Amino acid sequence: MLVILGFSMIAVFMYLIMSKRITPVAALILVPTAFGLFAGAGLGLSDIIMEALLKLAPTAALLFFAITFFGIMIDVGLFDPLIRLILKFVKNDPMRLVVGTALLTSIVSLDGDGSTTFIIVTSAFLPIYLRLRMSPVVLTVVAATANGVLNTVPWGGSTARASAALGVSPIDIFVPMIPAIAAGLIAVTVLAYFLGRAERRRVGTLTLDPESRILQRESVTTTAGTGNSASTGSDRPAAGSADTGDDTPATATPDTSDFGDLPDDAAAHLHRPKARPKLLWLNLALTVAVMTLLVLDIVEPPVTFLIAVGIALVLNFPRVSEQSDQIKSHASSVVSVVALVFAASVLTGVLNGTGMVEEMSRWLVDVIPDAFGPHLAIVAGALSIPLTFLMSNDAFFFGVLPVLTETASHYGITSEEMARAAIVGQPLHTSSPLVASFLLLIGLAKVELGAHLRKAIWRASLVCVVMLAVGALTAAYPG
Repeated sequence: MLVILGFSMIAVFMYLIMSKRITPVAALILVPTAFGLFAGAGLGLSDIIMEALLKLAPTAALLFFAITFFGIMIDVGLFDPLIRLILKFVKNDPMRLVVGTALLTSIVSLDGDGSTTFIIVTSAFLPIYLRLRMSPVVLTVVAATANGVLNTVPWGGSTARASAALGVSPIDIFVPMIPAIAAGLIAVTVLAYFLGRAERRRVGTLTLDPESRILQRESVTTTAGTGNSASTGSDRPAAGSADTGDDTPATATPDTSDFGDLPDDAAAHLHRPKARPKLLWLNLALTVAVMTLLVLDIVEPPVTFLIAVGIALVLNFPRVSEQSDQIKSHASSVVSVVALVFAASVLTGVLNGTGMVEEMSRWLVDVIPDAFGPHLAIVAGALSIPLTFLMSNDAFFFGVLPVLTETASHYGITSEEMARAAIVGQPLHTSSPLVASFLLLIGLAKVELGAHLRKAIWRASLVCVVMLAVGALTAAYPG
């Protein structure tokens, strides 16, 4: 009976969120509650949920302060010198431009917000692509794939969901996967290099005449601005938008002299009114200290980021009003992720507290051939590539992964190992039509979905396979 109820609950949950009947947060709360009551949990359901909620509280705290911290570091311009270096490296060479797209996307993706990343990257590079008569499809393929690789950081969407679904620390998922993630970034860069060479052979170094160039730039600027205001769904302004939240006039002309040959409109989108260039080295030292503590694991990760946010706010924004505005500017990103984690406690609590997941795993152990048992981590990783493309991350990580993980535990495979393998499908997932930020990307670049997928699917899948193989070779999970 519990097996039937468990699989029925997952099926209903997946149907509701994939058909967009209700939001994932509502589905995570209402569906398990209904099935838990039907399973006979009664008033004990409250204790089950509270127990799961307390286990996930450290994860929610980590995500809250990690997203805020890296949002602050981007706002104050910590990564701007590296971004400027990339943009100056690009010039008018198609090959350099495509490689630069991969590098810039990787840097900006550190804040875990795909929509912001795609707005910045398209704003910076799309005018140059059009000026050189290059295909915007190349931009969307490289940007989506690179962003997918970095979606595996501890505060990224996939790792946060895997952590919440299995009740493990996102840092424990992330650190052993660093070699695999680095290999994924290298693979994206190599693919970008070959795409860039192909574009170089096709277009050479052609440029449009000045009058046409201006028309293209104006068109791109209008599109990017419209996409931002219509698609972000929050009060959080895109980098360089007029809504800066400070005293900078909306009509102010940003200083774009540091961007070399970059078109003025592209440079304007990278203007940071809250930049603190005089504090660059202090912010860098703070960031390096945070990353070192995470890797060494000598301080609890939520505490590390909690203290780091406090220092970053006081260091960069001495006024109370500035500190308050800075926290509010990242509220939309924080609330969406943290709400998901807390809502997930209902699903994980019901699955574990009623005994559903245990009975489901026993049934799967009887069904799965013994030869596959010790390799369930690789199976989960391989399944994540197509499944996270065909379904949402919520459906996969909260619906499929817990059952596979409980089954794998019978073969000595830990929850952390299963979570690591399950995140390797993200480079392809970011090109899924189910991902809102991806739809924003192709909308900004005016690229047809079919044209993108023809170039992206096999390349992104290759990056996934590279990450899966390197993860197994570096013992992040059993091969």
